[in-house]
Amino acid sequence: MQAMSKLIWIAMASGLFLGASLLQAQRLPVKWEELTAGDFVKAVEQAKGVCVLPFGIIEKHGPHLPLGTDLLNIRYSALNGAEQEYAIVFPEYYFGQIFEAKHEPGTVAYSPRLQLELLQETTDEMARNGCKKIIIANGHGGNNNLLPYFAQSQLASPHDYVVYIYLRGEYPPGRPALKSKVDAHAGESETAHTMVSRPDLVHLDRANSESGADRNRLDLPNGLYTGIWWYAKFPDHYAGEGAAATKELGEFDMKAAAANIANAIRAVKADQVSPRLQEEFFGRSKQPLETKQ
Repeated sequence: MQAMSKLIWIAMASGLFLGASLLQAQRLPVKWEELTAGDFVKAVEQAKGVCVLPFGIIEKHGPHLPLGTDLLNIRYSALNGAEQEYAIVFPEYYFGQIFEAKHEPGTVAYSPRLQLELLQETTDEMARNGCKKIIIANGHGGNNNLLPYFAQSQLASPHDYVVYIYLRGEYPPGRPALKSKVDAHAGESETAHTMVSRPDLVHLDRANSESGADRNRLDLPNGLYTGIWWYAKFPDHYAGEGAAATKELGEFDMKAAAANIANAIRAVKADQVSPRLQEEFFGRSKQPLETKQ
């Protein structure tokens, strides 16, 4: 009887071990660069063709945060979101719009032509590798106009994939109250986020060594835009009070950001309308005179 019980226990233990091994084998990395070629094929299938391109930038972030803050924070959120709802996450990408920071050390600002061409070839290559639904997750305010334009430009010629732009979701109720009145670039929120994504790179003791106050040096009416607006307001490329940041705020925001990206992935996986309408549009665009008026 004891021998029988021992055999049953061994069998159950073996079954549990085998189940755990199979579960581990099915758990593919979310990072594009960490997948083997064979696993990449499985990953595209598991992700239902959904891939995320976290889009950051290289620029000054006040006196206390790393140059790659936007890149670090958006990829952190994207990776955590993809862990909740599986998708493949593209490697670090920072080839965006940042001309307003060219006067600061460490800024990398590519030409407008190269920005658009490189992004187009990147999404083309992602699609060639099975990513037929691409979410560009933006982590940099300077891309807020560039990326919707890029998405709109996808209608210029036929594509067999759809580009979605994720700018930022809403925070849920319960967010810790902010202590600062101005909270933008390298301010309270962004500093708090980096305290979660890369706490080792945050120098909170330097946050007050420069002013993040709005200089408000332009006197123009509403509705009139000029590219120098940011420099006129924040010439030190710092907007807010980084010293006011807390890890509590960072943890709340980054948890919400990951959840929002996970929801975006779910929505894109379920979206059958955009691909169908895009294909219909491309077909009708070849014969515009046949479009019923």
